[in-house]
Amino acid sequence: MDIIDNAKAHEEQDRARAMHNQKASRTPEPAQHTTSGHVICIDCADPISAQRLVAKPNAARCIDCQGFFEQGARHAG
Repeated sequence: MDIIDNAKAHEEQDRARAMHNQKASRTPEPAQHTTSGHVICIDCADPISAQRLVAKPNAARCIDCQGFFEQGARHAG
């Protein structure tokens, strides 16, 4: 195996590891809560904006609560 083949093998291993880590880090989106036809944030109970739902149709949290959730904290509206 020459240096190019060796580099390619390492690159493929790194790519496979990165893809595995990415899949492992994904958590399923919680179910949406709806009231009177509006999607309600599961954390603060405020309606989720239409813009947020266009960007992420299955969003269960408003953009603010999602930010807090991703930082490991909870936001209570």
